Amino acid sequence: MKELQDVPYWLWACIAAVLLLQGTWLFRDARKRDKGKMAWFWGLWGLTGAPTPIIVYLLVVILPDRWRTGQKR
Repeated sequence: MKELQDVPYWLWACIAAVLLLQGTWLFRDARKRDKGKMAWFWGLWGLTGAPTPIIVYLLVVILPDRWRTGQKR
């Protein structure tokens, strides 16, 4: 496990910032779109890894919502 000790602190800080921003954005967007029904799930899952939660959120929530409302972009 010496490889993890060789990772610089600034990289750990960047990873933590990305995960925190992703989780926060997923939570806030899910709360806005779905009236908070699954917001905690998306927010917590967004804190666990990147980029899988945001890709799944795009495919499961955002795209079907846009197709329902008829938006192009």
